[in-house]
Amino acid sequence: MHRDSIKRLVVRGPNWIGDAVMSEPALAAVRSLFPKAEITLLVKPPIAALLKGHPALNRIMLYEDRGDHAGLMGKWVLAGALRRQGFDLAILFQNAFEAALLAFLAGIPRRYGYATDGRGCLLSDPVAVPKREGGGHQVRYYHDLLRPLGAEGHSPAPRLFVSAQEELDLRQKLAQAGIAESDPVIGLNPGSSYGGAKRWLPERFAEVADRLASEWGWRVVIVGAKGEEALGRAIAERMQRASVVLSGQTSIRELMAAIHRCRLFITNDTGPMHMAAAFGVPVVAVFGPTDHLNTSPFGADHAVVRHPVECSPCLLRECPIDHRCMTGVTVERVYAAAVQQLQVSKLASSKCSDRRSEVSQASSLSACQLGPVSAQLKGVTVFLDRDGTLNLDTGYVKTVDELELLPGVAEAVAKLNKAGARVVVITNQSGIARGFLTTAVLETIHSRLRELLLAGGASLDAIYLCPHHPDDGCACRKPQSALVDRAVAEMGLDLSKAYMVGDQKRDMELAERIGARRVLVLTGPTSVEAKASLEADGLSLDYVAPGLSEAVDWVLVHAQRSASALAGRSLQSASGSVQSDFARH
Repeated sequence: MHRDSIKRLVVRGPNWIGDAVMSEPALAAVRSLFPKAEITLLVKPPIAALLKGHPALNRIMLYEDRGDHAGLMGKWVLAGALRRQGFDLAILFQNAFEAALLAFLAGIPRRYGYATDGRGCLLSDPVAVPKREGGGHQVRYYHDLLRPLGAEGHSPAPRLFVSAQEELDLRQKLAQAGIAESDPVIGLNPGSSYGGAKRWLPERFAEVADRLASEWGWRVVIVGAKGEEALGRAIAERMQRASVVLSGQTSIRELMAAIHRCRLFITNDTGPMHMAAAFGVPVVAVFGPTDHLNTSPFGADHAVVRHPVECSPCLLRECPIDHRCMTGVTVERVYAAAVQQLQVSKLASSKCSDRRSEVSQASSLSACQLGPVSAQLKGVTVFLDRDGTLNLDTGYVKTVDELELLPGVAEAVAKLNKAGARVVVITNQSGIARGFLTTAVLETIHSRLRELLLAGGASLDAIYLCPHHPDDGCACRKPQSALVDRAVAEMGLDLSKAYMVGDQKRDMELAERIGARRVLVLTGPTSVEAKASLEADGLSLDYVAPGLSEAVDWVLVHAQRSASALAGRSLQSASGSVQSDFARH
């Protein structure tokens, strides 16, 4: 396809709010691929409201499936409207047969989309559905559709936009309910238009919100779609602390402004969950019957709480048995995840953001850049191995009872958290392929790992694992870099500021492959042998530590020195530039 020849194109967007948010990076990529084309988005009214004013779009056409475009005659009317626009290309984010049929009936010459739902014969440019091994995220699924057209790199995080007037209107509405502009707000989203199976228990939402409001002094706002008014009121009535119920009382745009106002959002797996993530609001998401690997809030600054059961993900709207995936999620776990997110939010809001370039502010700039360690390690990522680095390596940890943290691990990880570094576990878990344990059991083990760390004031930003057998030749088993590539795509990591800490040779080989600093700990059963083998192969190490505590201390010092040196160079460059400007004038 010669992209320059495309003058007018239409994008058929998804029908659901959450899918539309997850397709936003792909929508932005369409504009990058066709910078001179007139781009029209064809969507249902709620999605049109969601993406109103998006910078990638020239216009939005409404698909009134419950009005003018209902039934077969309505589809023919819509196809005629599309035909009159003279589109050169249709890009179909929606996977349904109907989307391809409409583009075909409209006579659009190039019809581009995934070959799903038996519609390949209607597409001029069918794209094979990518393999989604290891739970590929839906954001990447939409972005990958555009790769044959020239889209490159990793998908960025979704973005949404609200206007200053919309924010002002929301502030006034909350002020009338007693919430001042300076009051920090926690958002609660207890509903789900998909069905009852996705809803965590209302009384547990109420208890978590009450505890957070009492202990942190934050205000609670309950949101929800039309038809969820009673649910919102029921939760408010269960709470001891006052809350504001907006359930069923907002338009899409007003809901967006309300979510944007929040400092934390506690939610089921719903469209508003993805809205919050797109606004950069820290999310605590409760997952049950749906697949968290595909539709979790995109990015690292969010927490997913779930109770692994054999029948999940079932993707059913209503549970036919006892709803065990949701009843197993306790108040304590959601509360702990919320507290962790609040602490991160508080740390982030306290970091220095005043980085002015004027010479008159040079002293302020210097104080900011050379200040606390928490400001120094922004952008730093520490990749950690699991067995032999965080916990005792017993060969294969097959049950929760076998998981035992090594001494000082929680305290060491807590230091990284406090310093503002991202902490990501990269682990090979071939025990799954060997039949020693199931994925559900491994998730339980990792939940226990997080609980043990949380008890010591520490947390992990993410865990990425390879479940394959060593003989499979997969791209995700260390020292291959696919897991790191995935983390970079999902979390927006900067590998130029990365450290790899592990106890085995393959950990250091992975570090070499991705350009990270190499830190070997001697707490694994074969660490000494690994060190000798690396030296024999000529692979140098940046540091060798007796354990994780010493490794983290070295990382903190090294990262702070690197940041200070960079700040000094930046100040020197800024000063020289200003002196040069002064000389010219």
